[in-house]
Amino acid sequence: MGCKSVMKTGFLCRQWGVLVVLLSLWLPQSFSQQTTSPPPQQKNKLKFRLAGYPRKHNEGRIEVFYNEEWGTICDDDFSTENAHVLCRHLGFISATGWTHSAKYGKGTGKIWLDNVQCRGSEKSITDCKSQGWGNSDCTHDEDAGVVCKDERLPGFVESNVIEQVEENRVEEMRLRPVVSSAKKRMPITEGIVEVKYKDSWAQICDDGWTPKNSRVICGMFGFPQERKANKNFYKQIKKRAAKTKGKIIGSGNREKSKPKSNPKSKLNEDSGSGTRLFTEKQQNKYRLHSVACTGNEVHLSVCPLQFYKANATRACEGGMPAVVSCVPGPQFSLGNGQKKKTKSTFRVRLKGGAKIGEGRVEVLKDNEWGTVCDDRWNLLSASVVCRELGFGSAKEALTGARMGQGMGPVHMNEVQCSGQEKSIWNCPYKNVTSEDCQHVEDASVKCNTPYMGYKNSIRLSGGRSRNEGRMEVMTGVDGNGIEQWGLICGEGWGTKEAMVVCRQLGLGFANQGLQETWYWDGSNVTEMVMSGVKCTGNEMSLSYCQHHGSNINCKKTGTRFAAGVICSETASDLILNAPLVQQTVYIEDRPLHMLYCAAEENCLSSSAAKANWPYGHRRLLRFSSQIHNIGRADFRPKAGRHSWLWHECHGHYHSMDIFTHYDILTLNGSKVAEGHKASFCLEDVECQEGIAKRYECANFGEQGITVGCWDLYRHDIDCQWIDITDIKPGNYIFQVVINPNFEVAESDFTNNAMKCNCKYDGHRIWFHNCHIGDAFSEEAEKRFEQYPGQNNKIS
Repeated sequence: MGCKSVMKTGFLCRQWGVLVVLLSLWLPQSFSQQTTSPPPQQKNKLKFRLAGYPRKHNEGRIEVFYNEEWGTICDDDFSTENAHVLCRHLGFISATGWTHSAKYGKGTGKIWLDNVQCRGSEKSITDCKSQGWGNSDCTHDEDAGVVCKDERLPGFVESNVIEQVEENRVEEMRLRPVVSSAKKRMPITEGIVEVKYKDSWAQICDDGWTPKNSRVICGMFGFPQERKANKNFYKQIKKRAAKTKGKIIGSGNREKSKPKSNPKSKLNEDSGSGTRLFTEKQQNKYRLHSVACTGNEVHLSVCPLQFYKANATRACEGGMPAVVSCVPGPQFSLGNGQKKKTKSTFRVRLKGGAKIGEGRVEVLKDNEWGTVCDDRWNLLSASVVCRELGFGSAKEALTGARMGQGMGPVHMNEVQCSGQEKSIWNCPYKNVTSEDCQHVEDASVKCNTPYMGYKNSIRLSGGRSRNEGRMEVMTGVDGNGIEQWGLICGEGWGTKEAMVVCRQLGLGFANQGLQETWYWDGSNVTEMVMSGVKCTGNEMSLSYCQHHGSNINCKKTGTRFAAGVICSETASDLILNAPLVQQTVYIEDRPLHMLYCAAEENCLSSSAAKANWPYGHRRLLRFSSQIHNIGRADFRPKAGRHSWLWHECHGHYHSMDIFTHYDILTLNGSKVAEGHKASFCLEDVECQEGIAKRYECANFGEQGITVGCWDLYRHDIDCQWIDITDIKPGNYIFQVVINPNFEVAESDFTNNAMKCNCKYDGHRIWFHNCHIGDAFSEEAEKRFEQYPGQNNKIS
């Protein structure tokens, strides 16, 4: 009998219905011990970070900020799917792996989650199954870590500075030029601002639009500042579009009724000259309005703004799409790109980055370059640096020396910019003492840079992965619209050329530049179209390097001799300890009978061959070399140990034929004495605290220098000298160059040279002002070259 048919039982039916509802809520809870973890009971959002050491910026121990306290996650039941969800929390697109057993060190505090089980598609870790917040039987020996793919989610903003906008998030954006010729000019500096919405593009209403909004947009697109756009020009386009109903206006479309002439109209100017204007082919779709940025934001999504509702009518009534015009930085506004080199007057620079617009922040103080400590380092301060250098706002403010450690002084700490400063030197900061900061805390940035389209003109083919392959350059498009490609002659191709290619393709650093690529012969491209390529290594595109032009001069034209590259996300960076050289230098008169092995290895000057062996002696300038690897990858010899050369005399292997050059130069740069050192033993002599040695030469071991470690060539070993027997008394420059032939790729070759002022009176020698080649300002370097005078006489 149903409840509807019996009125008297209505009260009982209602009671029964309540009971059924209560049972439906209680039963699933009672039969399941492990359920989806409840959302966090807190006002603040969850925060996530990577911690531990040693690690790269996209990996580490995963830590969660919950209930006002940081804690870790246990590795029980952990999986790649869990790592995917956590990496997206951290702003990366996905995970490439995960670690267990506290690989990155043990955390402290709470272990917030245990037995986490995600499917991989969850938007939040709170949507995954677990034992619940704070319920764990683990110790910190079981802390989980993640390895994320080094690629950011579109629109991601560092959570330690600005909270992310979860709903209605503005991600992909573009500047759409309305003049057709502007589409072909790179970079695009002016156009209608559009945001990606579903599968199409939508506009922003310009009602109440301010220059501060434009500043934020320009910063996102890689431009340091905004300029006033000609709104009348765009208003006339809008009117013209309404009349022509979406036709293309210009010389290609002849209208029966000509518009009224207006000599002051930019629109008529462009139309008359044959420039085609792209008008609105359909009604504008507005997505945003009432944007109210302060001008300091690094992304539009963190500005106060409002979204139009899907059923909104009469959107942007009386307004028009927002238009922005930007001023490009000097390196992007020359027209000929890097063919002309702008003179640098900046007191800030970036070092150690794979791409233009990223690197370790270094500042110039008292004519000496030094680093910035990462205490309180954030996106506002990073954006000031980026804009000062001619880039846009900062994408990331990196801490923990993620772009490698610097050498020399640390000039700044606790930099606190508001975002409006013209230079980082205008921001409040603290001076640094040795107790405050070490180079493991060096600050870095990744800046927004303009899209230049460089990637489209070259490609790699035949490699085992996207990071390697034979070089191919686009030569044009045929009549059918098919792209035509050609090869580059491998003669003379090396590491510096590979550096430019890897940078141009966005693949990081060069690992190798290859002159033969027969093992990658998988393409039907066979014609050599470029030869004699010679780069400095700093160019943004291969087209800015020197080459033979249309006159191809290649002795070996077969495809097997085409140039190729292998790129890498990280690279080593060797640097010499300059003060140690100055502290350890001395002169030794060494008997010839003790120099037979050194003569065999060409460690003496040419006049030694004419000496009366074994009588007499050679005068040697001796010193110690301590070579640090401050990069982000281990320095390894190019040749495998199967090809190392055994030297019977000294009883050791040479993994690199020439590892360092030692030169004594006159003040005008002429070489008067030279020496060289083969890398008979590249190994980790000492390392920073917390870093383990990996390489040692004993028992034919692997050779190299680990990141954060250094090799030491003591002053008392063979060939650690320059033979100065034939040098006259005078003032000289002493120079050491590491990896002089660029045999092994590094992230930065400008710091491979070290120089000292040298004074020799025929009996004693003095070194002054020893420094790394790029450690001084240009002005100080000029003074160094003139010290202690232009003459070459000892007073």
